[in-house]
Amino acid sequence: MSGIILPFDQFVLKIHSRCDLACDHCYVYEHADQSWRGRPKAMSVETAALAAERIAEHVEEHDVKNIHVVLHGGEPLLAGHDLLADIIRVLRERLDGICHLDLRIHTNGVTLDSRFCDLFAKNQIKVGISLDGDRIANDRHRLYANGRSSYDQVIKAIALLRARPEIYAGLLCTIDVANDPIAVYEALVALQPPRVDFLLPHATWDEPPPRPSATAYADWLITIFDRWQADGRPVPVRLFESVINTVQGRGSLSEAIGLEPTTLVVIETDGGYEQVDSLKVAFDGAPATGFDLAGHSLNEVAGHPGVRARQRGLDGLSATCRACPVVRSCGGGLYPHRFRDGSFDNPSVFCADLLALISHIRDNTAMINPANNHGMPAATYDALASGFGDGGDIETLARSQSSLQRMIVASLPDRPPAAWDLLVALDRDHRATLLTVLAHPYVRVWAATRAHAGPGYLANIAAAAAYRAGLSVRVPVAVTGGSVHLPTVGTFDEVPGDTATLVVEAGSAWIDGPATALIGTRRLRSGDFSVLLEDRDPNRDCHQWPAAATLGKADADAWQECFDPAWRLIESDYPAYAEGLRAGLSTIMPLAPAPAGKDVSSTARHAFGAVAAALPADPATLALLLIHEFQHVKLGALLDLFDLYDESDTTLYHAPWRQDPRPLEGLLQGTYAHIAVSDFWRVRRDRVTGPEQVRAREQYTLWRGHTEGAIETLSASGRLTVFGDRAVARMRRTVQGWES
Repeated sequence: MSGIILPFDQFVLKIHSRCDLACDHCYVYEHADQSWRGRPKAMSVETAALAAERIAEHVEEHDVKNIHVVLHGGEPLLAGHDLLADIIRVLRERLDGICHLDLRIHTNGVTLDSRFCDLFAKNQIKVGISLDGDRIANDRHRLYANGRSSYDQVIKAIALLRARPEIYAGLLCTIDVANDPIAVYEALVALQPPRVDFLLPHATWDEPPPRPSATAYADWLITIFDRWQADGRPVPVRLFESVINTVQGRGSLSEAIGLEPTTLVVIETDGGYEQVDSLKVAFDGAPATGFDLAGHSLNEVAGHPGVRARQRGLDGLSATCRACPVVRSCGGGLYPHRFRDGSFDNPSVFCADLLALISHIRDNTAMINPANNHGMPAATYDALASGFGDGGDIETLARSQSSLQRMIVASLPDRPPAAWDLLVALDRDHRATLLTVLAHPYVRVWAATRAHAGPGYLANIAAAAAYRAGLSVRVPVAVTGGSVHLPTVGTFDEVPGDTATLVVEAGSAWIDGPATALIGTRRLRSGDFSVLLEDRDPNRDCHQWPAAATLGKADADAWQECFDPAWRLIESDYPAYAEGLRAGLSTIMPLAPAPAGKDVSSTARHAFGAVAAALPADPATLALLLIHEFQHVKLGALLDLFDLYDESDTTLYHAPWRQDPRPLEGLLQGTYAHIAVSDFWRVRRDRVTGPEQVRAREQYTLWRGHTEGAIETLSASGRLTVFGDRAVARMRRTVQGWES
């Protein structure tokens, strides 16, 4: 890494270096480093302004788009309303406009009042509160210097935040295994935090934590994890979700585990730069860099050997850690916890606990439907249920669809023998190619319904795979409406009769008899992404709105002219949906023109990967239709795997966007899809101006209200399964996480 600067994107500003509590487990005051004694009590506005300037020059030089700044202490609220307001002002004035600033404050909460809350709401600041659980747990450590409890004051502070959910970030709980884990869990969940952080107490091998058993901390956390799972994960828990992410190959959400390099720096009240605060537990002066705002840039801090040591990933771990089976999830644990005899080249003092906890979570997070033995990682299920899902999540759905498609084709009752023999040979020798053809959305439609092409169409599927595999074969194929269609390949027109012989020879194909030449499929393209423009498949007319006739060149060009900017808009403004669409959207099927002033789009239950739409008037509308309809694609695939509701229920439910009541599946589908519709308009409010912005605001308010109402109707139905309850809870969390 020599010479390479890994830019910082997380900054902790020590606003005040003293505290109004005397917590006996505090790493600032109760451990080896005592540098707080020589620092100013409060950061001055001038120091804050210089910090903002240093951060600004750093993010501009390195083109950092998003940064996180935490106002910290000591106890930052001791700085007072006026000084805090001035510090926030200089940060916003210098940093807003050059990057997205996520500004937060971590506090013990005992002096939080409405005036502070107003200040934080005005400046879009999220507030995290330290609370160790119920009264007994909290009063074990978090006391005033005279021994008085802080519990009632903290609960009052949390009540203020619950009344202002836009600034409520969550609760931070330091673990003490002497506390009842379930009592702690229940007390925290009852306060409805947006997130809970369970923090291992800061300790080293030289000063180890209290340990009544070899894996006491893992046992304590596992007790909570199992209850959290059984409760349907009522609140996000950063440590558990970080483990789930890392065991699935994703990034950690916490510095406590994972191999991601640190990108955090601390700025003290006197303007000194320090490394991560928790290093104070190792030895006096451990976090020091010797650099300060006045004399040094953040680039210089990024080159400090102590900072570099925490950016080496796997190479920076001890030999014991590198040989561990869970190292890519654990990452060696928190860096300060590795300290022993003057060195950090050790496993964490919590090594046994991390191994036990990660192994337990890894082995207990697969979501399996016992009714059909299909399943997926719980993290994937939750990501999809929340309304989103990245490329890996959609690929999981696609694999399940591929499995189901093979089962459907294999169970066909009247398979033409020659076609079946060819399919078996292709499955043996060219399985990947065959699966590509079977994955075409309207192949599944044909196999499940055979409403258009007859049983002989199986030969067309086999012939398409043979063509793509470069084989040489003669295949009797089905003629539908005077055409021979080869899914994913193209169409021969003007073919007489009901059957014809197709000749395939190493990448070429023709009909043995009268026919036009093969007309290849069309694709819509934007950059490196493309989808099939399906206007020829005989099984495509399976949507609620009739399919368009075969497109002429002008119509196909119009689709291309609309698709390219629509996709670029999705990638730029809606990245939360773009990766999933890229992984799963394979086909756009043109519908017959819509009535004037109306947009028409649809999906079909069996056509995974396809969205049908009449060509809209503008690219933004096409972007909305694709995002909206792909929600139905995702949920349909989930419904193939999991029973989300009682299918015997015949009750009709009110859907806010329709006059006629809907069956439960219809309400569920509409609710899930309208999460994306609401989100589309939520984002668009900030991307457009003038009348279009007014419209976007109105649409967001409308669709968010509809979606919230439908979520509560679903929840109150009493007809959801465990999987359905979990999905609806994830949907609710998504919507509640948006600003008004």
